Amino acid sequence: MDIALEEAKLAAERGEVPVGAVLVAADGTVLARDGNRTRADSDPTAHAEINVIRRACASLEQERLSGCDLYVTLEPCTMCATAIAHARIARVYYGASDPKSGGVECGARVFEQPQSHHKPEVYAGIAQEEAEGLLKTFFERLR
Repeated sequence: MDIALEEAKLAAERGEVPVGAVLVAADGTVLARDGNRTRADSDPTAHAEINVIRRACASLEQERLSGCDLYVTLEPCTMCATAIAHARIARVYYGASDPKSGGVECGARVFEQPQSHHKPEVYAGIAQEEAEGLLKTFFERLR
């Protein structure tokens, strides 16, 4: 989660919402790390989770990430949760909950839907205070 937090801080420095993610193989190898890039890339799908899923799949030359773990500083939204299910990621660890836009334990609860292709193990509240602090500071500065 420390790497994901570093990526969230870098995202904030770029003027992006501070969300960071890291995708780790079963053997502990970091496959990809990134933060939000929606503004930089002019791409509403360039969330941290999507970015690392794309990079890891490209690196492995496959569309499935079975056995991999995803660490992300904020609860994945519905779009990202759906991508996680399609990629067959084994475990998701996230920091802050997202009552407004979350798709895992708040909102849509994607993995609980019968249409979900896969249900990863989910662990919430990892480094929650630091992840929430980054988001609060970012949004306070905007006001």
